[in-house]
Amino acid sequence: MVECAPDLDLVFHALAGSARRTILSELKHKGRSITDIASRFDMSLAAVSKHVRVLERAGLVTRSREGRVHRMQLRAAPLAEAVSWIEGYRAFWDTRFDALAALVEPRATDPRKGRA
Repeated sequence: MVECAPDLDLVFHALAGSARRTILSELKHKGRSITDIASRFDMSLAAVSKHVRVLERAGLVTRSREGRVHRMQLRAAPLAEAVSWIEGYRAFWDTRFDALAALVEPRATDPRKGRA
């Protein structure tokens, strides 16, 4: 059985949660404090912190402290690894979709269809 690298498993696990994907979107343009991130959700600060820890474990977020304020920054390198893994399947799916299209789409030169 072929398995993903453990780091990649953590990335896909982190991306599986819609709240975590939203947090990543929030961090796309600039770093934010956990309090600022939490203010955008209808959940407790503790719940948001748990989501952030999942993102940290996956390497998608880094945390820095400025006094009592914890600031999060997006770390996109693990996303590039996930994209690379997914791209490995692009040729497979393109071939499958082309075969399906050939079965479904009528051919312009098919004499059985009454076309020239």
